[in-house]
Amino acid sequence: MDRLGATVVMVTHDPAAATYADRVLFLADGEIADSLPRASAEQIVARMTALTTPAYAGAAA
Repeated sequence: MDRLGATVVMVTHDPAAATYADRVLFLADGEIADSLPRASAEQIVARMTALTTPAYAGAAA
């Protein structure tokens, strides 16, 4: 999409689909909690898991 000067926003919970993105943003409570550039499905799953652990939830509270 870069040569077209366009931005595409895709919302998904599917790590395999997210691997097509140049940048993956993770949302928590309506705010950007983290991001990964050009990540593999395994990296995305690991970050999703880390962001949903009780330690993270306690830090956000």
